[in-house]
Amino acid sequence: MPIQTYDDLNNMQVDMLREIANIGTGNAATSLAAMLQKPINIQVPKIRFLDYDTVTQELGGPESLMVGMMLTLSQDVNGMMMFLMKEEFSHMVLNSLLGQSFASFTEVDDMGLSAMQEIGNIMAASYVNAISQISGMTIEISPPDICIDMIGSILSVPAIHFANISDKVIFIEDEFEGTGADEASNILLIPDVDSLDRLIDKLGLGV
Repeated sequence: MPIQTYDDLNNMQVDMLREIANIGTGNAATSLAAMLQKPINIQVPKIRFLDYDTVTQELGGPESLMVGMMLTLSQDVNGMMMFLMKEEFSHMVLNSLLGQSFASFTEVDDMGLSAMQEIGNIMAASYVNAISQISGMTIEISPPDICIDMIGSILSVPAIHFANISDKVIFIEDEFEGTGADEASNILLIPDVDSLDRLIDKLGLGV
């Protein structure tokens, strides 16, 4: 029976999504190390199915400032992906790539935004490639739209867009070591339900 919401996923299907996220995290660490030209190790990512209010609290509350990058998924998988960077992670990226330091997000210039956008694009592509490699599905991602805003405002976009599908998202927390300090970034993966059904069938996990 086709699933209607994320809540319909069984334990085996959830484990499959966790394994894809694990592979994506490994790909992302490799890409990040190549871009920053330094070794990067990763902790086992935390992968949970959370509602938007819980995601907001996990990220420090609705007024916490973050860099948010939104990409749309198309072809065999349709949906949305968001890459979220806290200030510490953003600071590390800009310092490694551009030798820039900043006291707050208000000091980030266009070059800094472009550098963070490229990081988001590469990291998101790492996850998409993991899904494609495992499933054989073709997935395209759009160039990321970037903004620096309160997390409550950033999350309002997918919350409205996917309100009729699910009130939950796949929340992936990555922790990287080797960046001078342990830093975390977050991925929100939000495939539509039809795409999730196709992925499950491709992997032979349909009910």
